[in-house]
Amino acid sequence: MWCGRSSSRQSPVDSRQTFLFPKDELVDQSTLSLGVVFALIFIAFILLIIFFRFIPVGLWITAWASGVPVSFLTLFGMRFRKVNPSNIVNPLINASKAGLDLNINELEAHYLSGGNVQRVVSALISADKAGIPLSFKQATAIDLAGRDVFEAVQVSVNPKVITTPKVAAMAKDGIQLLALARVTVRANINRLVGGAGEETILARVGEGIVSTIGSASSHKAVLENPDLISKTVLAKGLDAGTAFEILSIDIADVDVGKNIGAELQTDQAEADKRIAQAKAEERRALAVAMEQEFKAEAQNQRSKVIAAEAQIPLAMAEAFRSGNLGVMDYQRYRNVQADTTMRQSIAGQGDANSAQGS
Repeated sequence: MWCGRSSSRQSPVDSRQTFLFPKDELVDQSTLSLGVVFALIFIAFILLIIFFRFIPVGLWITAWASGVPVSFLTLFGMRFRKVNPSNIVNPLINASKAGLDLNINELEAHYLSGGNVQRVVSALISADKAGIPLSFKQATAIDLAGRDVFEAVQVSVNPKVITTPKVAAMAKDGIQLLALARVTVRANINRLVGGAGEETILARVGEGIVSTIGSASSHKAVLENPDLISKTVLAKGLDAGTAFEILSIDIADVDVGKNIGAELQTDQAEADKRIAQAKAEERRALAVAMEQEFKAEAQNQRSKVIAAEAQIPLAMAEAFRSGNLGVMDYQRYRNVQADTTMRQSIAGQGDANSAQGS
């Protein structure tokens, strides 16, 4: 009984806490503190996301482990300048491992200028290993000029072979030759900016081949000594003003083409024939025109004769009236006229019979 009463009785401390802080207020305080904790955790999570978004910690650790110290402030500033930090830091690490001393600000400035930082650094490393003098300023200038600086260094180390298309040329004997050449070139680093490209090399080599074949007295001489073309063309210094240095010009193939001289002579003869035909046609047309003019003139003269003959009856009438012409005179005139008409008719019939007999 005593135990039951003691268990149901409330202690003075509990009664005092219940009086000061009711149970509902204690629940609200615990809920409020839990919400604040969750809010702080959420804010911290957001801040961590922003931090890791704007500052690539992994890249910073990689740079630090590679011995290329890059500050958080520099990486944070790259984000605001719209620069991908990996495009700057990774090439910087490669350059540092290769023994090159490059400045991160220069790399970033070249990136913002529209250049390819990775290819510039690769070109600098290759040039350094090959012993080719190439500065960072020169490499960036070549890259910004639109040329592949890394490929230029490779071509400078390993020469490049350019195959020309078949060049058609004609020797002095009129025979056409088709020549195919292979040009071995090496990039000239100092002339990459402002120097001409492969198209100019091909054009100059083609021009030299045409000139050499054209100066040959016979196509057989070219076929017997094809190295004559390469020696002559190579001696002209065709690489002047270009971004390459020509090492050799080798004639790979020479084929015999058409007989251009015979074709030209045939064409000339055909042209002369047409000219002669045109001149003959011109003379014929002129003769026809003159014939028509003569016919017109004869018709004109005939009209004059008819007009004059029309005056004869008037004159005869006047002679009858004046007494200068008698009846017997008129009769004799008529007889003479009849005889003339008969002779003309006989003469015309004789011509017709002779024409039929022939």
